[in-house]
Amino acid sequence: MEKRVLVIEDEPNISEALRFILTREGWKVDVSANGKSMLGTLQADPPDLLILDLMLPDLSGFDILKFLRAGEGTRELPVLMLTAKGQSADRVEAERLGVTRFMTKPFANAEVIAAVREMTAP
Repeated sequence: MEKRVLVIEDEPNISEALRFILTREGWKVDVSANGKSMLGTLQADPPDLLILDLMLPDLSGFDILKFLRAGEGTRELPVLMLTAKGQSADRVEAERLGVTRFMTKPFANAEVIAAVREMTAP
């Protein structure tokens, strides 16, 4: 069965780049620019992995991560948080909230693929 990843990212160039590199690796990729609209979907049918932008127009990545970690079906969902803000305070907060991996933009495609593979390894 094909593994699914959801990308919540409001920058079209980044979300399409992620879609391209992950599809090429065999993933089924869904993309959304709106985190709030995806909360129900995440809870009802969680993907195998979530790639989450920190700064979104409606909810922050921190808010979405809090929601996921509070939910029974999403508590263990692997989350790769991407951000253009590389402050250590953001990394510390993401780790406190239970992020699986934290990566700053710009990122190398190989780095994302390696993280995805590691985070979803059996």
